[in-house]
Amino acid sequence: MAKKRILSVDDSASIRQMVAFTLESAGYDVVTAVDGEDGLNRLKTTTVDMVITDLNMPKLSGVDMIRQIRTIPALKFVPIVMLTTESEERKKMEGRAAGATGWIVKPFNPDQLLAVVRKLVS
Repeated sequence: MAKKRILSVDDSASIRQMVAFTLESAGYDVVTAVDGEDGLNRLKTTTVDMVITDLNMPKLSGVDMIRQIRTIPALKFVPIVMLTTESEERKKMEGRAAGATGWIVKPFNPDQLLAVVRKLVS
């Protein structure tokens, strides 16, 4: 069976590295992007099974990126999880309205991240 591929979008290099390390150690293939705009560009050339994105990023926020992803027919039902420091209910509602599947607050627990990923892509 082919490895599941996950796109990790975050402007923090350390978060991208931690997410990639956690997921690759569990057998997933990880593609990274530095902001929402970069994430959308990666999706033009790479097929993914899931997207994990930060909310607050330069150029294009996570919510705006999700809105654009949800307009692409092939990606309409790909799970998207917000991984962010934001925990306000208003922000979560905005993310859900844009099309986010789930929400994890940073700093994240690797086991929690893996549990969410396994639930959504396995």
